[in-house]
This record gives sequence, structure tokens and C-alpha cells, in this order.
Amino acid sequence: MTVETILGCTHPVHTFICESARDPILVVPLHDGGLLSYEHSDGSFVHTLNTPDGFARKLSQLGIVLDSQSAP
Repeated sequence: MTVETILGCTHPVHTFICESARDPILVVPLHDGGLLSYEHSDGSFVHTLNTPDGFARKLSQLGIVLDSQSAP
């Protein structure tokens, strides 16, 4: 399933390429955390739904910084 299928089209999806991850990462901030989805080259996805603390921790580990307009 794609991120859009899971969440609907109401949430902006941010795509990042990180040195520490072999696949592009799709990031969706939510009011109560966020969704990180890894997009594999074969078109499949691995989705991880995170609490606010877990989302912030994982973004930090990946070196991803969201601007203040990206947060809900």
C-alpha cells in the first residue's frame, strides 16, 4: 500500500534521501506522531507508525529536519 492509500490525500508527504538508509524515506508528520515509509526499488513499502517521541527520535537518527510548516 502507498502512503496515500493508508492516510488519504489530506496529509502532505515529504520524501528524503538519506545516506544512512538505502531506500527513499517518505515522511508524514501527524498530530500524534508520524509515519515513516521506506520505498523499495520494487515499488513495495515498509511503513512505521510512530509516537511523537519515537518519530522525533527516528528523524534525528536519520538526520531529517522538518521545517516548522511541515509539522501539523
